[in-house]
Amino acid sequence: MTSPVSTIQLAANLRSAHQRSLELLGGLSAEQLIGPVLPTVNPLLWEVGHVAWFHEYFILRSEYSHQPLLERGDTLYDSIAISHETRWDLPIYSLEEIQSYMDQVYGVLVGRLGDGLADPRESFLYQFTTFHEDMHDEAFVWARQTHGYPAPTFMPDAPREDVSPVHGALTGDVEIPGGWFQLGSPSEADFLFDNEKWAHDAFVAPVRMARAPVTNAEFAAFIADGGYKRQEHWGADGWRWRSEIEARHPIFWRAEGQRGWQLRRFDQWLDLPPDEPVIHVNWYEASAWCRWAGRRLPTEAEWEFAATMREDPLGGLVKARYPWGDPAPAPDYANLDGYALGPVDVAAHEDGDSFWGCRQMLGNVWEWTADTFGPFPGFSPDDYKEYSEPLFGDTKVLRGGAWTTRARMVSPTYRNFFGPDRRDVFAGFRTCAL
Repeated sequence: MTSPVSTIQLAANLRSAHQRSLELLGGLSAEQLIGPVLPTVNPLLWEVGHVAWFHEYFILRSEYSHQPLLERGDTLYDSIAISHETRWDLPIYSLEEIQSYMDQVYGVLVGRLGDGLADPRESFLYQFTTFHEDMHDEAFVWARQTHGYPAPTFMPDAPREDVSPVHGALTGDVEIPGGWFQLGSPSEADFLFDNEKWAHDAFVAPVRMARAPVTNAEFAAFIADGGYKRQEHWGADGWRWRSEIEARHPIFWRAEGQRGWQLRRFDQWLDLPPDEPVIHVNWYEASAWCRWAGRRLPTEAEWEFAATMREDPLGGLVKARYPWGDPAPAPDYANLDGYALGPVDVAAHEDGDSFWGCRQMLGNVWEWTADTFGPFPGFSPDDYKEYSEPLFGDTKVLRGGAWTTRARMVSPTYRNFFGPDRRDVFAGFRTCAL
């Protein structure tokens, strides 16, 4: 059961997520707030209404029998009942109306919290719905990237320490001894999502894992060697995907003659930053690079072991909360929370190294693992029953968070999941020796 959380913290989280959602709508025209019909994004104006409705539905109405605050909310914003391709044609509320609704929902939510510690049930619901908004805020960011809209402007919602990132590459492997450990989250975790249930024994054999994710320069070498043209690197499904869309390079790259590659970040084309992790590559592209390089993707058990386990001075192994130990995420540990507006070089954030020497296991880019998303032993869905279970068997597991991910919700046990063909999400990969 979720640990009790202070009502001050729950309210602060709500306000922070609300601020970020509105910032992500900022500077966009009425046409941009709707955007073209695509299978990978939502109309932003519809999505922000869904986020507010989700808070109201799962806390005020389902838990406390509150009367609906929006007349047509259920018919417009229930993402399970409303098919994706129809969301562009719905008679949704205007931006001004939906902002008023959001303010009303958050006002009621904060007003009923009271003082002191919330009870475990309330602590879970308030965090879960806030983290749901955080996930959609990340989707707003990749929608702006997909459409080529200008970068958003994020104002800090709390005092922030400025950290000058270190530049450069970080090559080589670390030796991870492996062993038995608890994969997943235990019942006493401060917070967990349903697909992390429950912690269970898993064995990891000794493995050599890359110190850092694969960089743009390393991925460009694969392209230069004909990587997108050589079927032997791709596997049957990957080659079918590559052939159908005629992929020749990562989705937001373009060749600029003698200048080499450029990448698009929001609405700007930049010379390819060689030492940043490659980003916006899908599972097929990551797997093809691995075959070309004579490497492989880590399993999610190997990834979690590398990110959390450490030697106990008294003997044996213990599991830490984060790669660097138990302190909460901070700017010197990881590139999270979106303020950098992009990845940093893989040599940055040395203070966030895991016990074994892996860097940036939280933040910067989500990392594909080898595994297909499925339930852990003892899995059962939480209140939002459609969160995980419908995607079992059809998606691949990513770990670690990206530069866009909110530090308050991500941990080394967090399991993200997308189809192997998704290139729009903020995903890269690190590798293991064969």
